[in-house]
Formats: sequence, C-alpha cells, structure tokens
Amino acid sequence: MCEFCTRHGDGKVWFKNAANYGRDLMADLRRRRYMGAFFTTTIETGLVAIGRLETIYQKKKRLPARLVKQMVDQAREEHFGQVVTIEDIREIVSRAATIVRMPCACRWAATRKENRCCYSVSYTPDTWYDNLDMGYFGLAHDEGLERVSAAEAISQMERLEREHNAVHTIWTMVTPFIGAICNCTPADCLGLRTLAIEVETMFRGEQVARVDAAGCTGCGGCEDACRFGAIGAAQDAGAFKAVIDAGKCFGCGLCRNACPAGALSMVGRHRAG
Repeated sequence: MCEFCTRHGDGKVWFKNAANYGRDLMADLRRRRYMGAFFTTTIETGLVAIGRLETIYQKKKRLPARLVKQMVDQAREEHFGQVVTIEDIREIVSRAATIVRMPCACRWAATRKENRCCYSVSYTPDTWYDNLDMGYFGLAHDEGLERVSAAEAISQMERLEREHNAVHTIWTMVTPFIGAICNCTPADCLGLRTLAIEVETMFRGEQVARVDAAGCTGCGGCEDACRFGAIGAAQDAGAFKAVIDAGKCFGCGLCRNACPAGALSMVGRHRAG
C-alpha cells in the first residue's frame, strides 16, 4: 500500500475509503476556496510552470532536488493522484452517490478544445463542483456539468481506455478529499507530464503487471501500448518474451488490452517479485 493508505486509508486502500469523499471534508473552508480557484491557480499556473520545467529538463537532464521536493510536497497537500485500474474504477464509481462528467481542464488549458474525460464523484448527495467557475470553459455556471449514472460513467471510461489507451487516475482536491477521476494520456495530462521530468505528483497503482511467459508470443503489442516505458523484451529458450520492470510500471493495466494471447494480468505490487 502507498503512504496515503497509512494516513488516510482507515485500514484500507485510501481511495476506497468512503470518508475521503465525505460531506465533512467537502465543507472545509480552505478546500472550498481552493476549488473555487482551481482552474486558474492549479491548472493555468501549472501549465506555465511545467512548460518552463520541461525546457530546463531537456537542457540539463535533471531538475534541482530542492525544487522537485517542493513541488511534490505541495502536490501531496493540495492535488495529488494515483493511477488506478479499470477494476478500481468500477468499484469506486458503482458506490458513488453523485457522478458528473465535465471537460478536462488540462486539455482546455493546452488546446482550448473541450474533451469530456474527467468525472466528479461523491459518496454523499453534496457536490463539490458547485464551487467551480465554468466560465473558464466559456460556459455558464451550470453548464458543462453532465450528470451521469454509475453504469454510464463506467461504460464511458471503459471506452476511453479501449479506444484512446487512456490512463485512469484519481485526484484529491486538498488531501484527503477525493474529487475527481481523470482518464487521459501523458501528452495531455499535467500530472502525467510531470513524470517525464522525474517529478512524481501521483502514486503508482496498488497493482503491477505480470507476464505469463508460457502464454506470451513476443508480439510486442504490450510494449507499444505501455504509457510508462515499463515493458521490454528478453530471450527465453530462443524466443522473445515480454518483461515487466516493476519499478517503472504504474499499474494502469492498459497493456492487457494489447495482448492477443491474454498473457498479461495484474497482481498486488507486493507480490510482483
């Protein structure tokens, strides 16, 4: 389990703890102020900052350790994520009291194009997104927030994974309150982009991919599909087989979709060895 499970999990995986979606957390004044300014203070400021940091990283191949620590510490307090599998998504969403699909702020900030791949979830009738300024997207206050059923949301996220190879992540809105599920790609998501400059603003998933060497045909489909560069190949009895680097694997489970032989599965990270 990750660090947040110890602090916010109440004996379970932190993002499956209903208390972290609850009414009491949502009522916190600091959190409401943060949500009200989320698009400008977190997304717009973050887009400018990561562009600058990517330039520095390309030149120097590293960022100052003090700066990295500062970014990660702030993210853990305000807006931190974790990669989850589609199985996790089904469990989280199926128990939610309210689910709303909305435009992806990261993609809007970068391209000014609307892409509805983000979801607000809550286990209470209260809805945190009331504080969001939808004028950011050129919409009225009550526009752009599409109420969906659990079945609809799950189906939509399954399609995003299947058709767009989208990585599922879950995010806090001032930790530990969990407000959003994102379904995005490394080129578009600010959180995923930080990983490329060695700033981890999200935890690896609770699971890791495992290859059944006996079933692997060495086709390379999983290596092409992996968003995190965690899959390579090695010779085994004269044939090439997929090999998972558990340290690089973020546990998204996307590689399974690209394996025609069904030779990939997900196991608890502690069992990966």
